[in-house]
Amino acid sequence: MELLIIIATLITTVLAILVTKRRRMIEIFTIFSGLIVLVCSFLIALSVAHTGVYTSTIFFSVDALGAIFVLIIGCIGLTTSIYSVAYLDQETKKGIVGFTRVKQYFILLNVFLVAMYLAITASSPIFAWISIEATTLSTAFLISFYNKPSAIEGAWKYLIINSVGLLLGFFGTMLYFTAVPSTLNGGFIGWDDLLANANQLDPLMAKIAFIFVLIGYGTKVGLAPMHTWKPDAYSKAPAPLGALLAGALLPVAFFVILKFERVTDAVVGPEFTHQLFLVFGILSIIVASLIMFNAKNYKRLLAYSSIENAGIIALGFSFGGLGVFGAVLHMIYHSMVKAVMFFSAGNLLLTYGSDKIDKIKNALRVIPVTSVLFILGFLIVTGTPPFGIFFSKVYILSAGMANHPYVTFLAIFFMTLVFIGFLKHVTAMFLSDNKESDQAQGEKSIWLVIPPIFFIILIVMLSFSIPTFLQILIDDVVANY
Repeated sequence: MELLIIIATLITTVLAILVTKRRRMIEIFTIFSGLIVLVCSFLIALSVAHTGVYTSTIFFSVDALGAIFVLIIGCIGLTTSIYSVAYLDQETKKGIVGFTRVKQYFILLNVFLVAMYLAITASSPIFAWISIEATTLSTAFLISFYNKPSAIEGAWKYLIINSVGLLLGFFGTMLYFTAVPSTLNGGFIGWDDLLANANQLDPLMAKIAFIFVLIGYGTKVGLAPMHTWKPDAYSKAPAPLGALLAGALLPVAFFVILKFERVTDAVVGPEFTHQLFLVFGILSIIVASLIMFNAKNYKRLLAYSSIENAGIIALGFSFGGLGVFGAVLHMIYHSMVKAVMFFSAGNLLLTYGSDKIDKIKNALRVIPVTSVLFILGFLIVTGTPPFGIFFSKVYILSAGMANHPYVTFLAIFFMTLVFIGFLKHVTAMFLSDNKESDQAQGEKSIWLVIPPIFFIILIVMLSFSIPTFLQILIDDVVANY
């Protein structure tokens, strides 16, 4: 019932915004629906933790992994909606956007949210693919939101690369379907059907299919070398969208890969998929660490950070056991801290009118609250103790030391480079000695800092104490993946 309420609420919100001519009502509809969706997401997570797989109809089901991601989407969806209202209000005052653009933004934002929910909860791999393709279409228009040539170019790059990637993922999905009778369930083939009939799949076919799936959906995740769209998309899109792209869409795409990994492991064992995760994971960390040193744009910097963290998550699932536990925790922490950093980046952009690193000077003096939030985000995302990502990295690297010590040492080395590169840019932006500034001091609105502060508090709390229901869900994921 809760899942149907989520989908109905988001679709109703889109329709309501379409016919509404008052901006304040559009904002109220969006925030109110986000609140309803978050409550229902929390109830679904509690239900899965206490009773197992949540099934609404034959078309929808949510397991432990899905429940965690449903909750992530709900949290980031609501806070992004709240932040977007304040952010677009400031842009309207500057004459950057008008009512029509704001209306388009909130329509596409809600379409994006419902597409992600459908991708996570769909019982069928085909429906999941369709939903993720829908996220591509809705976000492509958001990336080109400002109609600048560079933004349109970034949107086309995002659209083409991800569409090609998803086409490869679809081909891989069709290869898995060769193991299932076409007459099963009237032709409606779900994840459970693929897993139940895995023994009918040829091992070579399973390996080829997973390679296509990993490359296809890995493009959406942003694993190297399929990551090239990320820096352009993150830097050109409105700042609130970055929180959803990095914090919610990345786990959604990873979710589909992991569902196919489970089927593949049932056919050929886990070694094959783990080796692929290992290769793409370490490559992503290396590529991100080397590029970050010369980053010129702080929103692109956050994109490279997402590539690195996608690689760390892949390594966690590659190492298995404790590594999977660390990877799931890492996804949770990473989603929240990326929201903090993109919201803070949006505040920097509103204040300085530029996303260039060399244009941001004296930020700690000009916008102190935002600056502290960004610096805290940097410390969290790079794994500085005592924050949660430090522990998730320790779990992942500890698991890696047992079977892949050389890869683990390589990962540690390049993660250290990431910290150094990030520190270089943070120091230049926030701790410069230049005391001259023509910027008006202070935050633009309290609602621009409340969402990131909320996530900082949540990260600190989860770093020291994980709620029982969430621990149950994570343990279930470790047992099955």
